[in-house]
Amino acid sequence: MSYREIAAVAAVAAGLVVAGCGGDGAGDSAAGGDADRVVIATANGSFNPGAIYEKAAPGVVTVLSIFGDDGDDASDLFGGGRGVGQGSGFVISDDGEILTNAHVVTDAEASGSGPIDQAKDVYVQFADRNQVPAEIIGFDPFADVALIKVEPDDLEIEPLELGSIDDLAVGAPVAAIGSPFGQDQSLSTGVVSATDRSIESLTEFRIDGAIQTDASVNPGNSGGPLLDADGEVIGINQQINTTSGATQGVGFAVPIDLATRSLEQLREDGTVDYAFIGVTTQALYPQLAERLDLDVDAGALVAEVTNGGPADEAGIRGGDQTIEFQGQEVEVGGDVIVAVNGERIVGESDLPRLVSRLAPGDEAELEIIRDGNRENVTVTLGTREDAP
Repeated sequence: MSYREIAAVAAVAAGLVVAGCGGDGAGDSAAGGDADRVVIATANGSFNPGAIYEKAAPGVVTVLSIFGDDGDDASDLFGGGRGVGQGSGFVISDDGEILTNAHVVTDAEASGSGPIDQAKDVYVQFADRNQVPAEIIGFDPFADVALIKVEPDDLEIEPLELGSIDDLAVGAPVAAIGSPFGQDQSLSTGVVSATDRSIESLTEFRIDGAIQTDASVNPGNSGGPLLDADGEVIGINQQINTTSGATQGVGFAVPIDLATRSLEQLREDGTVDYAFIGVTTQALYPQLAERLDLDVDAGALVAEVTNGGPADEAGIRGGDQTIEFQGQEVEVGGDVIVAVNGERIVGESDLPRLVSRLAPGDEAELEIIRDGNRENVTVTLGTREDAP
């Protein structure tokens, strides 16, 4: 089957294309079970793409998602008015669990709104050409992560080891394995181009802490693993930044740390809940702080507060006037959040990242600057909905 025959379910929004069809649980505890993990030994810390591929490729799969009319088997993929999308995934446990992107097994699009419908049927094709049906356990549209499962009987199951991005640095070598344009088991290599990127999810919220890479990530790669030099999964390839629909050296992956947070809840009940604080902020930087006569040079300047939301209930104040500074409009007069539970806010995505680590109902201690004075405000977090 060629990719040309497959009706790819791809989303294009502001030049971003999802690259497939259209807690701290990293490592063994996240993957579950006592599976034999794929661990790559590299001599003197060298990067060996061939060794990574040899060990990891058997655990990378192609995911076929069928939308439309129901069917009995995969032989009628193109009959009955059925649409078929194709992406990638990777095995994480001996029980047949597979991680992929949510947009690979649903009809969701980047920055989409409204209900999301999952595929009618999902089939998984292994490296040894076995193709079996899979069950969708659940999906997380906020992180674009899905958990699917196959019956492991009579299959060669080779789970990959999940790593962490805690020590990930720009310039680190990486490898991506997947099925770009339907070319299964394809390897591409590159480096980490940037960390802590903010990319589109399948909701109006964004995915923070994403990995940017120049390893080729094309339509069909979605859901496949981004691997480090040790062969550990550090991300799930998710989208490309493109004007042509093909890779231009700017690919993005969902950080595995976020994916494992989703995994824990998906295993439990098939859904994922996120904490919600209810503010819209602008990043504070030294020159803007000087213009506003603030004694800090980093933080989250509160522009708007969601009416009736957690921050509103706690008395957090939004901006009350607009100024123009360095060619941009800035909402000023509101609080500046400088820390959450003692952790300083430096980068633009630090506030949503810190809040996302917490659970609905948790209390977040915010350190703020208001009218030139420092205060502490306790916010009881709510539950995030699809739209901010």
